[in-house]
Order: sequence, then structure tokens, then C-alpha cells
Amino acid sequence: MIKLMKYLKKSAGYIVLIISLLFLQAYCDLSLPDYTSRIINVGIQQKGIEDGVPDKIRISTMDNLQIFMDEDQKKEVDQAYTEDEDAYVLKEDISQETREILNNDFCKPMMLLESFSSDNKEMGEMFKKMGIPDGADPLSVLSQMPQQAIDQIMEKMDDKLKEMPDSILTQAAVSFVSTEYAALGMDVDAIQMRYILFAGLKMLGMALIIMLSAICVTFLSSRVAGRLGHDLRNSIYRKVMSFSSDEYHKFSTASLITRSTNDVQQVQQVMAMIFRIVLYAPIIGIGGVIKVLKTDASMTWILGIAVALIFMVIIVLFEVAMPKFIKLQTLIDRLNLVSREILTGIPVIRAFSREKHEEERFEKANQDLTRTNLFVNRCMTFMMPIMMLIMNGVSILIIYSGSHAVDNGTMQVGNVMAFIQYAMQIIMSFLMITAMSIMLPRANVAAIRINDVLDTEVSIQDPEMPVHPSEDKKGEVEFDHVSFAYPQAGENVLTDISFKAKKGQTIAVIGSTGSGKSTLVNLIPRFYDVTEGSVKVDGVDVRDMSQKELRDKLGYVPQKGILFSGTIDSNIRYGKTDISEDEVKKAAQIAQATEFIQEKPEQYHSPVAQGGTNVSGGQKQRLSIARAIARQPEIFIFDDSFSALDFKTDSELRKALKEHTKDATTIIVAQRISTIMNADQIIVLDDGHMAGIGTHRELMADCEVYRQIARSQLSEEELA
Repeated sequence: MIKLMKYLKKSAGYIVLIISLLFLQAYCDLSLPDYTSRIINVGIQQKGIEDGVPDKIRISTMDNLQIFMDEDQKKEVDQAYTEDEDAYVLKEDISQETREILNNDFCKPMMLLESFSSDNKEMGEMFKKMGIPDGADPLSVLSQMPQQAIDQIMEKMDDKLKEMPDSILTQAAVSFVSTEYAALGMDVDAIQMRYILFAGLKMLGMALIIMLSAICVTFLSSRVAGRLGHDLRNSIYRKVMSFSSDEYHKFSTASLITRSTNDVQQVQQVMAMIFRIVLYAPIIGIGGVIKVLKTDASMTWILGIAVALIFMVIIVLFEVAMPKFIKLQTLIDRLNLVSREILTGIPVIRAFSREKHEEERFEKANQDLTRTNLFVNRCMTFMMPIMMLIMNGVSILIIYSGSHAVDNGTMQVGNVMAFIQYAMQIIMSFLMITAMSIMLPRANVAAIRINDVLDTEVSIQDPEMPVHPSEDKKGEVEFDHVSFAYPQAGENVLTDISFKAKKGQTIAVIGSTGSGKSTLVNLIPRFYDVTEGSVKVDGVDVRDMSQKELRDKLGYVPQKGILFSGTIDSNIRYGKTDISEDEVKKAAQIAQATEFIQEKPEQYHSPVAQGGTNVSGGQKQRLSIARAIARQPEIFIFDDSFSALDFKTDSELRKALKEHTKDATTIIVAQRISTIMNADQIIVLDDGHMAGIGTHRELMADCEVYRQIARSQLSEEELA
């Protein structure tokens, strides 16, 4: 997968935007539990009052509170408030840090003031110990005491207050502020509703941002993944088009199709999910852990247990499912191969009544794939229930542990709720990674298979400094002591072949089946490179020319006529698209294809099915020949291209062809002596060696192999 990342360079801008949106989405996602906590803790329990810092307080109350403050605290409070008639008002420009300091300054004095103002036996006993007579106002007495005496009293009170959790002190301070607001005539219920309303609106706003971010990320991820799929298919296509026949033998056609379709689709789907899940999961997971530690670190052991269990599930799934994922793509290849063979070989299968055998062969490939798919899917079905069990177990543990903390006063209810939500976010992030861990191995296998194609070293390559033939040499073909062996084969297919074809000449190649005729002509367009010697076109070694320049000089008609889906006109124009309609008709006329074309309702615009399945073998060969003629090349190569023609059509075609190609070199591979009798030179191949070369008469006199082939096809009168 990592090797394919270079194809994402074009989408770098989109990727940066996706990551930015993911961070924005994660920020909002992680903020929602905090707002839930605030609504419960502040909005409901504290009636919308965030802390013990009053926005407005009576002067008399402030004076009483300052009795319990030291000089530094009094100074901090005085700097934060301004006097307004009979009350102090908090300045609007104070920072959050200053507010936290003020909260610490107010909490203890407020609790002490509330205690001194209350009428209970415990406080009465304390007043007696302090020497305050019954019926006297404790606050008035305290205000008249020296600061040293007050500090001693405060030290004793601090010892008791230290045992109380901060949440209890804050709750007491908030209760004091609420009472003070009521005394000032402020509507406490309105404050509470306003706080809840604004917090709710912020949550709705964040939910909207999350939704829009998720939509944008999905859209952009699909775009990036789609572009990656397009570029990969394009690269595979271009690479395969550059393959020589040697590389084609390494990969089956079915495998190459699977790699450029199914494998690319696997990588594309996973890439789209990587941006939405794999990148997002760590952000939300790490962010959740940070938030949990800030909320309350006392229950993080629960998350540790959950994460450990999830990792155990992932490891087991990897050990069990990974080998099957690797096998899955191979089985898809196998199914495609069998399907392709059966579909292309239907006439033969029916002719030999082998339907049952082929059905069993297909069923085996289908069953193997189905069985593996079912195993993988069963592994995935176990994953979700196990993860849900872990999530529910974590929720129970948090509630159980959190309820005790709330009861002890060390945690607030809202914090427990927030902890549950953060825990679910953290577990969900691991769940997303686990889901991707199931898909990533398969995509990785697909990526490896794609890389196998893209990293294949092409054996036939253009030279760094191509040599261009001179203009005075055109249509010359020379084999100079050429030997050739297929890669990884032990023996030569051709050995020491030498001949020269000049412009305007017709060279024929004949020999028994397997003697190397097609191999010989395939060396001219560099479908293979020679093992020894050299093949020259227009005086230049074909290995020193660019493949395009070399093949532009050739009009090649393969042994098996191949047509492309389209029309008759588009197939004839295939080698040279800019020719006129008259040139198309002339090429068809020379190839003896005019008769059957004109019989069709749409004539030259008649449709041709894929592979030319809607025309006969002879018609297919004639259209292939017309395609080569229309190109008007310097050199014609006919690789047994007249085998499907009757004798009359063959004779007329050769006659028209000889007149049309008098200024071009023609190389014909043939099985029939009648096709090549009039050639300027006939090369006779026998088991890869050149058994003879010359005209028909010369070979009849000097070459035993040629005589045997000729006499097996024609009578003595026809040969004479």
C-alpha cells in the first residue's frame, strides 16, 4: 500500500483539507461530552451558576466575606470589582485565569460566612470557645478582633475544610452566590434557563459542524480515492501495453483483468475509508484520552482493561483471518480464469459434450471462493458482538465506580456522564481501527498484486538515443545470423537465420508446424528480441530504433485475425485514422472484402462485435488485411493470413496485393505452396534452421524439405 502513496501527489491539497476537517470534526466531537457535563453539573445542579465568583454582590456581603480573607485575597478581589450604588459588580474584562483565582479566594470565605450565619448547636459551641457571648453578632465581633486572632481561627477552620473535596466547596460557594442573587432581586431561574439554552445551542452548532465536516470529508475522500483508482488503472494499462510477449506469459489474461479491476477497486475502497476512519480514529482516540485525564483520572484503569481486550480480539482476528485474505484474491483470479475459458470455448465444449465437466470445474472454483468468503465474513460477525460486549461492560464499570465517587463527593454526576461518553469515543476509535484491520490485509494483497505488474521490468525498451534510418533506405529487412530462444527455454527456436529483403520484393516463409515461421516474423516488430545476431530494418538494428518509429513502418496481419468492437470503417482505419473514405474503400477492395461489406445494410458503418464474433473467419482475415493495406506501410507482414480464404479469393487477393504492394516489401508466412509460388524468395524452415532459400524453381531443384511440402499439396502438373 505504501508504494502506491506516490499516486496521491496530485491530491495533496485535498488530503490537507481532509485532515483539517477531521481535526475540526474531532474537536467538536470531543467537546460535546464536556457540554453535556456542564449542562448537568452547572445548568441543573448549580442553577446556571458556573463557580463561586458572583457577577454582582452586595457591599455588606463583600465586607463580611473579606473578614475571612488575607491581605492578598482582599487585594485581588478589590481589583476585580467596581462599586455600583449598594453593590459590587464584576469587571467584564477579567481573564479565565483570574476567575479561577477569585473562585479559590471566595470558596472558603463563603462557606465560613454561611456557617457563621447559620443557627446550629455546633456553631454555638464554637462561638462559646471563641469567647463570643450569646445573642451577639459573631460577624460584628470578628470584625473588631485583631487580624492575628482571626488568622488563628482561620487556621483551625482550614484544618477542617481541607478534608472536604473541592467539589463540595464549589457547590457551597455556588449555593451562596445563588442566595446572594436572590437577595439582590435577580431571577435565578432565568439565569439557569439562559445557561442551559446557550449550552444547548452551542451543542447544536457543533453537531451541525460535525455533520458538514463528515459530508465534506466523505465527498473529498471519494474524490481522492476515485482519482487514485483512475491513475492506478491508467498506469496498469500503460504498463501492460508496454509488455513484450515475455511479460504477458508471466501473467494470465484473467489475472491482468482482475488486477486492473477488482484489485484496484479494493485499494480504492480502502483508501476512501482510510481518510474517513483510519486518520480519524487516532485523532478521536488520543483526544478522548487527553479529555478523560482532564475530566477525572481515577477511572482510567477501566479504559486500560477495555483497550487490552480490544487488542486481544484484533490479534486473534489477524492470526485467523489474514491467511484467508491472502488466498482470496488468488481464488478470484482462478474463478475469472475458469469463467473466461468456458465462455470463450463454448462451441468446443458443446461439440464434445463436456458441459458437465466444465460445470464441475466452475463449481469447484466457485465453491472455493464462496467458502473462503464465508469464513472471512464469519470472523467479522464475531467482531461486532464482542466489541459491543466490551463497550457495555465498560459502561457498567464506569457507572458502578462513578456512583461511589459521586456518593463520596469526589466526582459530579456530569463528570460521570462525560467519562462514559469519552470512553465510548475511545472504544469506538479502536472499533473503527479493528474494522479497518479486517479490510486492510485484503487491500494490501491487492496492492502487492498491482505493484507486481507496475514493478515488472519490461524486457523490450526503447534505446536512450534512438537511431533514425536514412531516407534513401526504405523497406529493407535483413536477418544477420539470427538465433532466438524463448526466455527460460533450453533450446533455440531459430538458429543462424540470414537473409535480406529489398524494397518491392516478396519474401515467403514456409515450413512444417512448429518450425519457427511465426517466431521469425515476430522478431521484426520486436515482439521479442533476438538472442544472437541482429534484425535490421532500413539498415538499422531494430533494437537501436524506437518501437513507435519501427512499427510505423510495418503493416502487420497476425495469424489470428483480431477485430475490435466498433464498425467495419473504424476497424479498417485502426492503423491510420486520418485516411479518406475512398482510401478505406480501396483497401477493402484490394483485400477482397467489398462484396460482403456491400451486402450489409449499413455497409462500412455496419457494427463489429467484440473480437469480430459477428463475422466469419474469412471475413475477419480480409478486414485484418484491409487494415494493414490502409496504413500504406513500407513493409507488409502476413503471418499465415490467407489460411481461411478459399482458393479463388486467395488468388484474387494475391493478384491485387502484388500490384498494390509493388513499392513495398512483403513478407508472407504461409502453409500453402500456391500462396507463395510467385514470391521473389522463399525461405524454408525446418526445426528452426534454414533448410533452403531461393525461388520456387530453385527450391524444387535443390531443397528436399521444400519438395516434400510441395508434393504433399500439389500435383506434378500444378508444380510444373
